[in-house]
Amino acid sequence: MRKCASALMTLVALFAAGEVAAQEIRDTTALDPIVVTATRVPMPLSVVTARVTILYGDELRSDGVDYLLDALKNVAGLTIVQVGSYGGTTALFMRGGESDYVQVLIDGVPVNEPGGSYDLSNLTLHNVDRVEIVHGPASVLYGSDAIAGVIQVFTRDGGEQRAEASIRGGTFGSVDATASASGGGQVGNYSFSVNNFSSDGFFTRDALGNRFNNDYRNTVASGRFTIHPDGETAVAMSLRYSDSKFVFPTDGSGNFVDLNSFNQSKVTTLGLDITRQLAPRLDGRLLLASNNIDATFDDSPDNAADTLGFFEFRSLGNIRRQSVDARLNYYISPVSVLTAGFEIEGQTERSFNESNSEFGPSNGSFDATRENRAYYAQASVNVTERVSVNAGVRLDDNDAFGTFVTARGGVAFRVTHDTKLRSSIGTGFKEPTFFETFAQGFALGNPNLDPEESVSWEVGIEQTVFDGLLRVSGTYFDQKFKNLIQFTFAPANPGDPNFFNVAQADASGLELQVATNPVAGLTLSGELAVLSTEVTDAGFDAGNRDATFAQGERLLRRPKTVVSFNAAYRVPGTANVHLGINHVGDRIDRDFSLFPASRVVLESYTTVEIAGEVTLIRSTSTGPSVTATLRVENLLDETYQSVFGFPARGRTVFGGVRVAM
Repeated sequence: MRKCASALMTLVALFAAGEVAAQEIRDTTALDPIVVTATRVPMPLSVVTARVTILYGDELRSDGVDYLLDALKNVAGLTIVQVGSYGGTTALFMRGGESDYVQVLIDGVPVNEPGGSYDLSNLTLHNVDRVEIVHGPASVLYGSDAIAGVIQVFTRDGGEQRAEASIRGGTFGSVDATASASGGGQVGNYSFSVNNFSSDGFFTRDALGNRFNNDYRNTVASGRFTIHPDGETAVAMSLRYSDSKFVFPTDGSGNFVDLNSFNQSKVTTLGLDITRQLAPRLDGRLLLASNNIDATFDDSPDNAADTLGFFEFRSLGNIRRQSVDARLNYYISPVSVLTAGFEIEGQTERSFNESNSEFGPSNGSFDATRENRAYYAQASVNVTERVSVNAGVRLDDNDAFGTFVTARGGVAFRVTHDTKLRSSIGTGFKEPTFFETFAQGFALGNPNLDPEESVSWEVGIEQTVFDGLLRVSGTYFDQKFKNLIQFTFAPANPGDPNFFNVAQADASGLELQVATNPVAGLTLSGELAVLSTEVTDAGFDAGNRDATFAQGERLLRRPKTVVSFNAAYRVPGTANVHLGINHVGDRIDRDFSLFPASRVVLESYTTVEIAGEVTLIRSTSTGPSVTATLRVENLLDETYQSVFGFPARGRTVFGGVRVAM
């Protein structure tokens, strides 16, 4: 602890010694950011009718944040839940929705499992330009899974000639190494990076001295290449590949039971985005997208004596999503756009498994495909200088569940230069997973399932005061979820499926953000989320107070309150220091070490992190810059769990060096 504090004090001292901005006059003029995800066309944030959060890659990396899951913890309305150490399955809950109610995109390519969630444990921020978060339903533009929101990661375009390498080491035997480069010219730009992270994880030993551990390694390569063959055409290709392996020694309740079981995942994400100016006010856009997941689970016998029960299991799985999206954008003005488009997506899921037990060997396989066709239209129009309107509608036609219509509308009213009021209402849907639809074996899928769906509305205000010195915003939202899919062990008749649309729930809440830049280089910000959830129809779980859906009770793993505070002091090219405090309120979870599982309360917790970097050598025409970095997570060594039975990491320290030229 003293060493961490001493290191931070050293950073601050060096920072003060190198201070060059003390005599600068604070610039209170804030440019209006351009966002893409909210409307799928670049628009000033001031005319967008939904709540949008932007996280900038350079700022996150300067604070030592390398994984998206760590960046999202400080965003009001988002809750991150991770199973234990590095590499553990990581779920995201937004505005009280399920963990599969947020669509995640990388350069426009959807990376969720079809109808399912996205595991955030392996998504790094290396070579990322920015992250845009749209809060609220966006199925009108993005289809399934975009019930509670959309998160889009944008890879850097390049342009600036730059090469960089860094290495960090830290607690749990962790090593993090990265190399990146970017450049370009009149014809095009490029950027790429390669990162490797490995950690021994934290471990324990049983009475016989057996070592149970959760080793983790993750290798990620990403790149983006943009060319402009003429003045009217732009072609951008993006690629992200990750190869991760996580040793998973615990059972579903967190008990250490296995010495060598592991998950391995290889994910390839490809996007080709072509834009063509067709007329002075008309452009066309074509996006070809592919996401391929190869997943392996291996639980070999621990030793020659491991022959009881189900002592061996292996599975191989492949999930593929490929799509073509084409749309036209007609510009009435630079901030008034009419959009019409269509999308065709093919989805495939295949798997094979084999197991061995004292009762003999067994195996099984799964192979299913489906196609979705969608047609959508949207109008984003400035009615007057102060009033902007957004409205859209979408029709999805799916091989499995038929047709489904979603709609969204909103208004933004700029009362003054410093005050913006906004409101929106919309519907969203999530298609059933492949397993829920096509499963065979111990569970039977239901080919007649409908999508889960929602109706959501929100009102918000954004206010700046003191000539832009202080920025305040607040949003109240209300969401209703219906047709939630549940599993039953006891169908009404033999041979009936195990999955049905039977449950319903509500979620409402308040999100507040405050930010200020009192002096040059200093940013202070705070966020507060207050959430209320309730199961309004428990479906098959009616009367069971310990069930996943308990009538009249809160939804699992959603805290009532989340509060965060961040302070950052930066002098470009010299040094910066960051302090973050995050408080998560109590949540309801289930204890799966019991049968049947019972409801438990996870206590609230508060974590503190500090980070900083100091430029030791400035770059010159003949030599690179050298920067020392430090990051300490969970500074006070708080003991807590975000999933019952799986302790989170304690105090974690990273130190390293970065060389750039």
